[in-house]
Amino acid sequence: MSSPPYVTVVGLEVHIQLLTRSKIFSGDANRYGDKPNTNLGVITLAHPGTLPKFNRRVLEHAVRLGIACGSEISMHQVFDRKNYFYPDLPKGYQLTQDKTPVCRGGQIRIVLKDGASRMISLHKIHMEEDAGKSMHLEGRNESAVDYNRAGVPLLELVTHPVLHSGEEAALFLSEVRKLVQFLGICDGNMEEGSLRCDANVSVMPEGSRVLGKKVEIKNMNSIRHVQRAVDYEAARQTEILSQGGEIISETRTYHEEHGKTSSMRMKEELNDYRYFPDPDLTPLALTKDWIDEIRKSMPALPNVLREKFITEYGLPAYDAGVLTETREMASYFEALCKETRHYKSASNWLMGPVKSLMNEHQLTSFDVSPARMAALISMVEEGQVSFTAASQKLFPELVRTEEVPMDIAVRLDLLQNRDGDAIEHLVKEVIHEFPLKVEEYRSGKKGIVSMLMGEVMKRGKGKLDPRLANECVIRKLNES
Repeated sequence: MSSPPYVTVVGLEVHIQLLTRSKIFSGDANRYGDKPNTNLGVITLAHPGTLPKFNRRVLEHAVRLGIACGSEISMHQVFDRKNYFYPDLPKGYQLTQDKTPVCRGGQIRIVLKDGASRMISLHKIHMEEDAGKSMHLEGRNESAVDYNRAGVPLLELVTHPVLHSGEEAALFLSEVRKLVQFLGICDGNMEEGSLRCDANVSVMPEGSRVLGKKVEIKNMNSIRHVQRAVDYEAARQTEILSQGGEIISETRTYHEEHGKTSSMRMKEELNDYRYFPDPDLTPLALTKDWIDEIRKSMPALPNVLREKFITEYGLPAYDAGVLTETREMASYFEALCKETRHYKSASNWLMGPVKSLMNEHQLTSFDVSPARMAALISMVEEGQVSFTAASQKLFPELVRTEEVPMDIAVRLDLLQNRDGDAIEHLVKEVIHEFPLKVEEYRSGKKGIVSMLMGEVMKRGKGKLDPRLANECVIRKLNES
């Protein structure tokens, strides 16, 4: 008897490191890349007699994310002590939120490859402090600890177990990263640990409503790794169950070099962290007016902009998705559309030459003004310069200098010949020299136009307006 098909079930825990100048409960700097153990003071190190003081900016960022996700904002909140010992946790406990998370519920939409969309429901979003970083150095018997990250503000976003593949997990994490970047609350850099993700993966027989034993996967520092880890783990569990085995509830680590997971430690069914309200921090009481102020200051979000680009500017869904990958690109496209009505061409330029330039030089912003970029687009659309010449010669100069596109085109001798009489003369010349090709065209071989066009453009030294030249070739062929 064959084994039943299994359904993958995934829940994600996403840790979002917030962009604040100081840590969540002290004035120590919240800054990445500084020398180890330099961004810390007596509060971070939990010296006796020190008291934490809450960073209001952290709450603002949390509420901003909750509003974006359509979550219910908790009007009354307390911080709790989560007690456990680890060398990089100076106090011996972590300040977090247990019973009163800042946000409850909510959802984030993902768009699948086939164009269908799914709303992924959230369980909660809560605030907490980060721990330090233990470093197990190769060739040394002892470990080192860097406390710079201790006390850095985090939001932990927890989904319900409603994702069903590595692809969906990757798409969801991509949307979270895009969302926090648009909101300006996190840079979303997974390699630096600004955005971290743990995945809880289980499988269950198709049609069942009983979730299988879950396995937690850690150590994933890219969206691609999350997708591969989830898919590998689901396949591993399915194979075990198909052979009559049993899943062990454990924590596993992902090895990017060979795309597999391995066991780290057994997972207890119930962790006793002995949560209790922190006596050193007063409860938070939010007001509706304060939340409304934050709501009014919210920027346009990726999903809203995606729909706007499709409906208002007539872009394909693919273009709209690419242009809303970053807040900077979306903002630039909107500014560009105020300078030109060639919306699809503007999209093509941003997704093509502009994006290639930014990737090549690892740029996060594009400094050419929308007005100059619009002028370049108009020159191509009007046939003054070919796209090839514009993208390969004119555009690099536009980036390097402050000249207007027309002056650059004149200086580099890139302007196309749009003289109808001159174009017609060359077309007649080519048609006269290739009578056999003309006969082939008359016999139905319409591809001959391309060959003749190539000859015409060659004699025009590549500077003829291709649209006018093509129209002239077809017209003369039909006349001959």
